[in-house]
Amino acid sequence: MPRATVTRDVLHVHLSLREKVSGLLRDLEVPRASVVSAEVVEDGLAAARGVRAPGLALPGLTKVGTWRSRAGRQFVAVRRGVPALRLELRDAAFSSAVVSLPDAERVARELAARP
Repeated sequence: MPRATVTRDVLHVHLSLREKVSGLLRDLEVPRASVVSAEVVEDGLAAARGVRAPGLALPGLTKVGTWRSRAGRQFVAVRRGVPALRLELRDAAFSSAVVSLPDAERVARELAARP
């Protein structure tokens, strides 16, 4: 399961080796200045929008990878039953991200607080 750390300048999303391999992703590192908004969603599976390219999706269980739509590329690492952090990003490799985190509320609060 992903885990996140927020420093003064950067949000780090750390993926497990299994998530990296199955989703063809690396850990996500985004400057805090690039985070436009951060909110907690109960259903991360439904928050992943677009077409999977590349990645892994097990219907109703998990989605890991890159989802593409007209809005841009979305970084996705979500599981059923775990709250997810949805991020809108600017000037980053992804236009948005949805990541299941057991402490999603804490991370959202930390991102909302000014450093």
